[in-house]
Amino acid sequence: MGSLPLPLALAARLLPVALLASAGWALATGPSEATPNAEDKSSQKQSPDASSAPSASAAVKTFAASPAPCGGVQVATIKSLIPGAKTAGQEIASTDKAVRRTCSWNALKGFDYRWLDVSYEIKDSNAAAEKAYKDRVADKSGGGAVPGVGDSAYSVVNLSTEDKQETREGVVIIRASNALVVVTYNGSDFETKKAPGTDEINKGAIKAAKEAVAALKDGQSQKS
Repeated sequence: MGSLPLPLALAARLLPVALLASAGWALATGPSEATPNAEDKSSQKQSPDASSAPSASAAVKTFAASPAPCGGVQVATIKSLIPGAKTAGQEIASTDKAVRRTCSWNALKGFDYRWLDVSYEIKDSNAAAEKAYKDRVADKSGGGAVPGVGDSAYSVVNLSTEDKQETREGVVIIRASNALVVVTYNGSDFETKKAPGTDEINKGAIKAAKEAVAALKDGQSQKS
């Protein structure tokens, strides 16, 4: 199954912000380790009788399926990043859980709103995952590499404003072998109409991303 279009995913995350702000939450009467944002086959010989068989590199995948996404981030981290959220999270419906699984956490505590997404996408090969990774990074210009996470990792933070309400969102994209891990973390303050700081959002997104990749690898080692 292909990835969900990014504009739709972003719209889904920002919808609660717009609804809460329009309902009056924003009235006073009532996501470092990476550079943040733009804002502030070798050919193989085959035996004659095996010419139609798939190559070993195509047949073998490091990760055959996505792990349970709601277990991808530690409880303590969820409590820290999304105060007041149910730590169990909510898995988003998927037509093929072997290909893509996503979990979301969100909560409004007082006037502070936070949202966290963790998504795992399993590709058919390392090359397919690398292409998907490069395409995602190209769509999120202005960020920087995150060293030591997966085979490749990239982080970017952006600020958006709608009806004078700011929302700051951090996205971390990681390739680990044939898997893609995408973490999104955002926040708003409906009293001040300001967004959390860039450093807070960036560090929070990277922390969740590291744990999500560790969970992916841990799930694979348990199956081995």
